[in-house]
Amino acid sequence: MGFHTFDVDRASELERPEVRYRWVSAEELVGPLAAADVEVVADLGSGTGFYTDDVAPHAETVYGVDVQPEMHDRYREKGVPENVELVVSDVADLPFADGELDAAFSTMTYHEFASDAALAELARTIRSGGSLVTFDWSADGDGDGGPPTDERFAAADAVAALEAAGFEVVSESTRTETFGVVARAP
Repeated sequence: MGFHTFDVDRASELERPEVRYRWVSAEELVGPLAAADVEVVADLGSGTGFYTDDVAPHAETVYGVDVQPEMHDRYREKGVPENVELVVSDVADLPFADGELDAAFSTMTYHEFASDAALAELARTIRSGGSLVTFDWSADGDGDGGPPTDERFAAADAVAALEAAGFEVVSESTRTETFGVVARAP
């Protein structure tokens, strides 16, 4: 898959709950993180912080990680919770120490960063047994939303890549346009 990012000029589209929650609800995302009793979490591809805001009340520190500083600017305009720190970084080169994160999550961005290098970096920075929660557009979908289907991964592909990086997959689900995977770090 080719690397691309969400167009900053369309950032306001990332703040529409009636659309965003249609594909991934706050409960689906927060549930596995809250069950793991996390304190330090990274949002991979945080954009304008839509889902970061949902997770922030359930963690001590949330890092909003995005490759586009302009997305952080949009988030700042909206208002960033006190426990959220914004980090400009590629997922394949995170500025965190080994095992520093209790968990990481991504919502509709796995297809943008999925690579052996990025998954190895997540395995390095998430503590052993820590959680990785990923929701993304599914290659099995019909293209009703999100990127073209040829730019997406099937859930089985994401599971295979995570397992190859040493993660233990706890759950996997495929829905109409999206998939969800919860895994534990090696």
